[in-house]
Amino acid sequence: MINMVLSREVQVAKAKGLPLVALESTIITHGMPYPQNVETARRVEERIRAEGAVPATIAVLDGVLNVGLEPEALEALGQASGVAKLSRADLAAALATGKTGATTVAATMIAARYAGIEVFATGGIGGVHRGVEQSFDVSADLQELAQTGVTVVAAGAKAILDIPKTLEVLETLGVPVICHQSDVFPAFWMSDSGHPAPLRMDSAHDIAAAHLARAALGVPGGQLVANPIPAEAAISPVEILPVIDAALADAAAQGVSAKEVTPYLLDRIFHATRGASLSANISLVLNNATLASQIANEIVRSRTISA
Repeated sequence: MINMVLSREVQVAKAKGLPLVALESTIITHGMPYPQNVETARRVEERIRAEGAVPATIAVLDGVLNVGLEPEALEALGQASGVAKLSRADLAAALATGKTGATTVAATMIAARYAGIEVFATGGIGGVHRGVEQSFDVSADLQELAQTGVTVVAAGAKAILDIPKTLEVLETLGVPVICHQSDVFPAFWMSDSGHPAPLRMDSAHDIAAAHLARAALGVPGGQLVANPIPAEAAISPVEILPVIDAALADAAAQGVSAKEVTPYLLDRIFHATRGASLSANISLVLNNATLASQIANEIVRSRTISA
């Protein structure tokens, strides 16, 4: 058995059958500086509560899988240094050896499924990195979406990635990519990646219905809901793409690789945009939390009607 602890709030939600929304913790430890990371995490949790759902921020603390973080634990994690970045490959090892680690999209999906949570809100998924022909750097997030039955709400894939190849891999793996109220696929800070939406749905009701239908068919895996960043917070391609290119060149020159690539690039882009990328990141995460909560509510409502 896995040593798992549910927060008091999550325990109540599970007992009452309330809608739950999982949240990752790498956005706290590797995605934003302190204190913005903790402030944003709290704002995201409050947004979920305001939408009638219950937040469940997931992390591994001293070898214990925490589903939902109490306020003091969230604060401590936000200030901690040297926290491991856990994905599918090392989540179990961290649990077995008493380590502390923050969960990526893939690890959060695994933990959410284990805890019986079907909807997960994040910033942007990982994917196929540029220069994959040399690095073979493909995020485990894509494979996880193909095998773990959780609906993931994100602002598309991170703009630092090779978007066409990421979409191609998702198609090959049979992952539904549903763009919310948009005919184009978003790319994190940009609402339009320049690539058409594989699927479009305009309501949380329809997205929830697709989630339930996939489960009823017995098809493994989840679905990606690509929710564009609000227009007022988006950064134009003209502004952000040269910054991304420069950051990628710096990463290559410094020999940055594997799990360190994304945190390195986000930090360089934050400084190059004088904080505009962080403001956009906060806006899109809050926006995703809203939609994820609405989907979670619709799933619970549909099951109640069918019961």
